[in-house]
Amino acid sequence: MPCSRTIKAWVQSQQVSSRQAHAVRVLSGQIERLPPAVREFVIRGAELCDPSNIHICDGTAAENDTILTVLQQEGMIKKLHKYPNCWLARTDPKDVARVESKTVIVTTNKRDTVPIPADGAKGQLGNWMSPGDFERAKNDRFPGCMKGRTMYVLPFSMGPVGSPLSKYGVQLTDSPYVVSSMRIMTRMGTPVLDALGDGDFVKCLHSVGQPLPLKAPLVNSWPCNPEKTLIAHVPDNREIVSFGSGYGGNSLLGKKCFALRIASRIAKDEGWLAEHMLILGITNPAGRKRYIAAAFPSACGKTNLAMMQPSLPGWKVQCVGDDIAWMKFDSEGRLRAINPENGFFGVAPGTSVKTNPNALRTVEKNTIFTNVGETSDGGVYWEGLDQDLPSGVTVTSWLGKPWQKGDKEPCAHPNSRFCAPAAQCPIMDEAWESPEGVPIDAIIFGGRRPEGVPLVYESFNWNHGVFVGAAMRSEATAAAEHKGKIIMHDPFAMRPFFGYNFGHYLSHWLSLQNRPGLRLPKIFHVNWFRKDDKGQFLWPGFGENSRVLDWIFRRTEGEESARQTPIGYLPAEGALNLEGLGGVDTNQLFSLPKGFWEKEVQEVGKYLTEQVTDDLPPQIMQELNGLESRVKQM
Repeated sequence: MPCSRTIKAWVQSQQVSSRQAHAVRVLSGQIERLPPAVREFVIRGAELCDPSNIHICDGTAAENDTILTVLQQEGMIKKLHKYPNCWLARTDPKDVARVESKTVIVTTNKRDTVPIPADGAKGQLGNWMSPGDFERAKNDRFPGCMKGRTMYVLPFSMGPVGSPLSKYGVQLTDSPYVVSSMRIMTRMGTPVLDALGDGDFVKCLHSVGQPLPLKAPLVNSWPCNPEKTLIAHVPDNREIVSFGSGYGGNSLLGKKCFALRIASRIAKDEGWLAEHMLILGITNPAGRKRYIAAAFPSACGKTNLAMMQPSLPGWKVQCVGDDIAWMKFDSEGRLRAINPENGFFGVAPGTSVKTNPNALRTVEKNTIFTNVGETSDGGVYWEGLDQDLPSGVTVTSWLGKPWQKGDKEPCAHPNSRFCAPAAQCPIMDEAWESPEGVPIDAIIFGGRRPEGVPLVYESFNWNHGVFVGAAMRSEATAAAEHKGKIIMHDPFAMRPFFGYNFGHYLSHWLSLQNRPGLRLPKIFHVNWFRKDDKGQFLWPGFGENSRVLDWIFRRTEGEESARQTPIGYLPAEGALNLEGLGGVDTNQLFSLPKGFWEKEVQEVGKYLTEQVTDDLPPQIMQELNGLESRVKQM
């Protein structure tokens, strides 16, 4: 810890002598106005990382213009002249996605982080690192890592500033790309410092790991250090430390790192839920409104559902959030949710007028696109955009090469993204920034299951619903470094994001049923992705998913429109509104092949018993045994 003389000297002169004995210039902001705990965090970071300059971010538009200019001068972004204030970044091809294999949770006891898998089984529910190994890894990476660079101080709020459901963080970073992106994704700047005062905050330290002068040329002017990338979380200290990556959830530390891994641990300690869920409001033709939270793995359609245009006449969907939900029970026992984010960090490929017209309208201005294709008239392009290019307009791929339809290499990286302010979405719910949150009536789990799993079913009760979440499986996607169409276990769509032992997480969910006075929402499972024998989707999806939400809506109102099956309640005959929708084979869409479900029971049972072992709550085993018994009688 720096001595008080060092702090006093810096406050007086706005300079501090680093361990390398050179002056650090404060380019923007005033050190003496920082809350004491924040000031100490900044000083520690400066002494460790040795930046040339410090910039305390105020979050203003003028500051953002300056940051964008810096990025443009450094060659990290370029202006997209077709759209107002839109920019394109191309990363180093080695830095394109979340790096789960290099993401760790640091606790003294390994079992606090991950269950101990059965003998011979490799753990799949997170990566643990000991405090000692973490300190060695940190000391190997961070001393002097910001030499020649500016250290930006980002005070940010997850959730509306001042909301009782919100939490604060301060990120130190040497990436101006992170600064501009965090300004979109969080409430960032001076108002957060004013609200924070002497309160708690999550400490977030990030570096791209490329001090100046460079030892080797950058690829695409994109600084990163993939060989030494590490994303570490220290939940006991409410601390995040990230090194080597400048992209996405590895570097925008308010996103998965804070909003899920650290927040899920805070939620356990404080009795609430931090989940990988979208939040939407849906209003029926009679004007009654319900709010739904839904958990899908990354790149499985959360944003499309959150911004859906219903095909059913008279129905309206409004977006509260597309990725993360923080949910707490109010004094009346209602589960209320906020979207802790301020923007969308959405997957670009597959986004089109057909799949998500509201997303396209959202990104028409003030957006940072990363690793998408670029058109010669100053626009963007990606697979699935389904827009004809004007005559004479050419496309450059995310790799900076000429591209045309039919090329083997994709135009945009499969995990290419748009980063856009949520307020620009034309269907944002009027209560999306409500400090008290919106009331949740239903929770949906889902994933990409090409066979066996029906379009929609409802759990029998809360415990069964928790089991349904625990048993989630889905095809792997491009949002992480996994490749291929393998079916992966992804419980609660949280497998990469648990901040603590998954068995303890299940116990936390199950415990809610025992808390008096709580009005627990109904739990459902959906699967938009079932295919027929020819590999064609059985369900049209997108706006037609409103027909499923219609049934869920009616079930939350107590309508008797379900039939009991071995796996849960399915819509009764004729309960799903299919009017005007031809060519849907509902028999196949809702069939429950016995052989498939026998195998599913075996796979889920093997996964839970091998991965969670002694930490698996007995209620989950009871639900698994109950499913097995019912399937045998099919």
